Order: sequence, then C-alpha cells, then structure tokens
Amino acid sequence: MNAAPADQIRLLDLQALDVRLTQLAHRRENLPEHAEIRALEADLTQQRDLLVAAQTEESDTARDQTKAEQDVDQVRQRAARDQQRLDSGLVTNPKDLASLQSELASLARRQDDLETIVLEIMERHEAAQSRAKELAARLDELQATATEATQRRDAATQDIDAEVAAVRKERSEVAAELPADLLKLYDKLREQQGGIGAARLYQRRCEGCRLELNITELNEVRAAAPDTVVRCENCRRILVRTPESGL
Repeated sequence: MNAAPADQIRLLDLQALDVRLTQLAHRRENLPEHAEIRALEADLTQQRDLLVAAQTEESDTARDQTKAEQDVDQVRQRAARDQQRLDSGLVTNPKDLASLQSELASLARRQDDLETIVLEIMERHEAAQSRAKELAARLDELQATATEATQRRDAATQDIDAEVAAVRKERSEVAAELPADLLKLYDKLREQQGGIGAARLYQRRCEGCRLELNITELNEVRAAAPDTVVRCENCRRILVRTPESGL
C-alpha cells in the first residue's frame, strides 16, 4: 500500500486522538466517585434496614405500652369499684367482707405488677425511639454525602463527555483528510493491536511494541519509497517514518 508521507505522518495525529479517547473512557469508568457512591449506597441500604427495624420496635413497644396501660386502668377501675362497695357498708357478711378485702389485695398486687411492666415497656419504647431518631439523622447525613458525591461524579462526567465530543469531532476531521484504504488498514490494526494501529519509528525503535529494529529490518525500511506504507516486523503496526527515525 502507498500513501503520501504527509498522510502517514497525519496518521500519528489520528492515533494520538484515539489514544486520548481511550484514556478519557478509562478515566470516566474509573472516577473515584464511582467507588465512593457504591460504598455509600451499601451504607445507605444497611442504614435504612436498621432504621426500619428501630421504627418497627418503636411502633411495637408503643402498642405494647398502650395495651399494658389499658390493663392497669382496668385493674384500677375494678379495685375502685370494690373499694366503693367496701366503703359503702352494704357488705356486712364477714365471709363476703373477707373475700372483698382479699380481692382488693390481689388487685393491688396485680396493679403493681402491671405498672412495673408498663415502666419496662416505656424504657424499651424510649430507647427504640431514641435509636430511631439517631438512625434517621445518620441516614440524612449519608444521603447528603451521597448526593454530594453524585453531583461531583456528574460534574466530572460532564467535563469528560465534553472533551470526548471535542476529540471525536477533531478525529472525524483528521480521518476525513486521509485516504480511505489507509484509514481502513489503520482501523483494522488498531482493533487487533489493543488500540494502537500506527506507531512512530523513533531512533530505530518502533513505539508500538517498543522493540528496536534489527539491521535487516532497518535496511528494508531505508530502501522503501517515501510513499510506501511500511509495517513493523514485530507487531505488524503501520510504522511511520519521521526525521527522528534514525535511518
């Protein structure tokens, strides 16, 4: 294949633009904010689960407290009725009086037990309420941090995408200047050779594979016409000759 020396040198400009696009894609994919956001999302999920558990306990203990207080109130009301009967003087039978007094004593013990239960439930409820409040505050902090990290990621991504658009535009302009067959070969080699389709021959070394050409290879390159598209014998990339090739 033949191509004007200027077109071959222009191929290096195209290669530089393609390298820049690869670098930008790698940078976009590996922004530190990506890992930060993933970690924050994991923390947020865990924090939401903890908050739900605390809120469930808060709700359960509130319900248990209401039930226990109702039980205390029922015992208190029954004791009040029995006390009224006792104080009324209407119960005169000694056996009935003894039974009523015994029931009042039993109700008093029952009330004490239920009030102790109420206090225990209240303590559990207050602890759950406090924990839910702390977890909700922590969740808000994490969400704010995640939002800020997302904004930083989006801003960085936007900057990269803007540069990518500019580089692609420049690449299209450069590619349009090159012969179709040369561009086709370059693109094919670039796909096969890890993104590098053309390399400069610098000081007798191919900058694609970083290997120095032996004397036979150098002589073949020296003998080639200026418009001949030469290839590196080691990596098969297009080898572009410049005044710094050391020929």
